[in-house]
Amino acid sequence: MSRTLIIIGLLLVIAGVFWPWLGKLPLGHLPGDIVIRRDNLTLYLPITTMLLISLLLSLVLWLFHR
Repeated sequence: MSRTLIIIGLLLVIAGVFWPWLGKLPLGHLPGDIVIRRDNLTLYLPITTMLLISLLLSLVLWLFHR
């Protein structure tokens, strides 16, 4: 359990270091992401982005446990 927490912490640190470059990726603005704008409401549903991140995490975890 502690090894997993250390790895997660290191991944968060790496993501924090590379955040300026990660922010330029088109994640969140992919086709299939739904944005509904009304007068006092903006609803954002990043369906395609969530599916893509889920697939990538599943692949990484599958390779990690293999």
